[in-house]
Amino acid sequence: MKKTVLSLTVLTALALGSANAATVVKLATISPLSGSSSNLGLQIKNGAQLAVNEMKAEFAKAGMTLSLVAYDDQADPATGTAAARRVVADRSILGVVGTLNSGVAIPASAVLAPSHVTMVSPANTNEKVTDRGLANMNRVCARDDAQGPAGADFVVNTLKAKKVYVLNDKTPYGQGLADQAEKAMKAKGLTVVQSEGVAAEDRDFTAMITKIQTLRPDAIYFGGLYGQVGPFAKQLRDKGIQTPIIGGDGYDSDDLTKLAGTGANNIYFTTVAPPLDAVPAAKALSTSFQSAFKTDMQGFGLMGYDSAKVVLQGMLNAYKAAGNKVPTRTQVESAVRTGTFNVVTGQVKFDKNGDRQTAKMYVIAVKNGARSTAGTVNVVRQ
Repeated sequence: MKKTVLSLTVLTALALGSANAATVVKLATISPLSGSSSNLGLQIKNGAQLAVNEMKAEFAKAGMTLSLVAYDDQADPATGTAAARRVVADRSILGVVGTLNSGVAIPASAVLAPSHVTMVSPANTNEKVTDRGLANMNRVCARDDAQGPAGADFVVNTLKAKKVYVLNDKTPYGQGLADQAEKAMKAKGLTVVQSEGVAAEDRDFTAMITKIQTLRPDAIYFGGLYGQVGPFAKQLRDKGIQTPIIGGDGYDSDDLTKLAGTGANNIYFTTVAPPLDAVPAAKALSTSFQSAFKTDMQGFGLMGYDSAKVVLQGMLNAYKAAGNKVPTRTQVESAVRTGTFNVVTGQVKFDKNGDRQTAKMYVIAVKNGARSTAGTVNVVRQ
């Protein structure tokens, strides 16, 4: 009996020793968890948490205890930068998923770069996010400069337009988007019957609508935001003009249909976050998401999940490459940038700057006030 007790004691001690030997490694998220963008930020955080939950057992087999730590950036660059400094200070954090806002990602990734903390963004579309050439900054979504050409593809291939009227709101976002779309449409042989700007504050489109009645375009590309496009659509439809209107993710708000009223019809916009019905493989995942968080998964939840999967698989790849040893931040950074990852939205491989080599843009249709998926456009970076 005494021998048995001794054996159990030894076994217990060995078991505790083994548990104590497991190295804690963490994935961090940086996204808005409070404020007006918190719905999308929580989607990113919960998507990453779901990936962590799924891969904990695999990390445990490798002697690592995996957990997630979430930071609230409040969609504010200064707050996000402070969060990045806290990530740097916690040596158990080997990678970051985030952010929602490009204005936060740019300074936060710069803070993480000297410490080689890899970052995979589910949502940041500004070209500067990766054009700086940081070794740690990557993204699984398409870039802003893909939206114009994606819209042009839709105008040509789906709407079958021959003549297009181009309008922009004179802001860097709206004008830049419209310029890229116009360039791509001209390259595809479309005739641009008019290209002009209107002040972003303007809500009276009488002069433009008169021109549209005269020029009779097959489509209208309007680079602007929902707050202006909604009233434009209403005034256009009130004149009996049903010409399709298309633009970018600045239309992506429920307020678009509220502002357009009865004019919320035959409107299209491109976006980087997939509607779940456009990704059949996401069906089972959305069920798990709903079960875990008691809320429906949205597009940015899926992008957060895929971003986390990339970072976590990168950690495991680095572990194996290091001879089954807990990897360093630098090893994880390299494994993420050079790896090939098969996730729900498809294969992820990054180019030398951290842009996904093959991504997708999604086209959302608004018809009679209701949204649906109108198509997808493949984005290939050369």
